[in-house]
Amino acid sequence: MRGLMIFVFICLYAALIFFGLGPVLFADGSIQERLITLAIVASLFVLLTLLLRRLLRRT
Repeated sequence: MRGLMIFVFICLYAALIFFGLGPVLFADGSIQERLITLAIVASLFVLLTLLLRRLLRRT
């Protein structure tokens, strides 16, 4: 069960990297728009990590 949970979170991290950091690095928008997107993506990384840690402690 624990291995499956880690695999799911690896997939979630990969999706967040691909769809979250892609627009930050390759978008042609303004720097302010890129920084806002970066802040949102960084907060999603933190939330995902906290959720993973909480679930791993339960199992």
